[in-house]
Amino acid sequence: MDAEPIVRVEELTCGYGRMRVLDHVSLEIHKGEILAIIGKSGCGKTTLMKTMIGLLPYRTGSVKLLDVEIRDRAQVEKKKILRRIGVLFQRGALLNSMTVAENVMLPLEMHTSMKKREMESLAAQRLAAVGLLHALHKFPTELSGGMVKRAALARALSLEPEILFCDEPSAGLDPVTARGLDDLLLEQKKTLSMTMVVVTHDVASIRRIADRVVMLDQGRLVFDGTRDQAAVADIPALKDFFLSAGN
Repeated sequence: MDAEPIVRVEELTCGYGRMRVLDHVSLEIHKGEILAIIGKSGCGKTTLMKTMIGLLPYRTGSVKLLDVEIRDRAQVEKKKILRRIGVLFQRGALLNSMTVAENVMLPLEMHTSMKKREMESLAAQRLAAVGLLHALHKFPTELSGGMVKRAALARALSLEPEILFCDEPSAGLDPVTARGLDDLLLEQKKTLSMTMVVVTHDVASIRRIADRVVMLDQGRLVFDGTRDQAAVADIPALKDFFLSAGN
């Protein structure tokens, strides 16, 4: 992994209204790694991810994404940075009025000058990579939960991002489907040499894909280390997390 971080968060504090969700959180994410962000519900995992990608403002601190301070950049310049990332939302966030192929083509329409035929070809490639070429012309309402996640992954990868952010990718999936999605993430990481940030509570998934683990507890960062270190760390919140998942 490169020594220079691809994402750097320093002393980050943010929240909603008067409620503070993240309290002086600092972490670095390095190129080529899969970082798992873990913690119990309400600890700030998704808030941290949304702040890193510029969806939520922050009160104090710094967030540098691809060496650009998110808060201080003009909207046009920020858009160029956000073009270099992909996001897999928890429920897929596909548009039900569009076919699967049209959903995958959407980022291409927004951020490139590709011709329609080129976009259709690339969408087919992305869907083939996640095993959904046969669903090209289906609508999201015709797909199973696992298929929705795979279609959303294809869309998130449409621009070949440098960083992929995933919010609870295995939530609501059975163990076999969840394992299949993990395998897809590992395959795409290898194929596209990308960095991944995965918010998850799935211990089995953490063991399969994570290079490094950070844990939030009551809005603060309480652990940062490898997945093997996480499994044996003598930190009450971390031990409770693994025990509650059946470790």
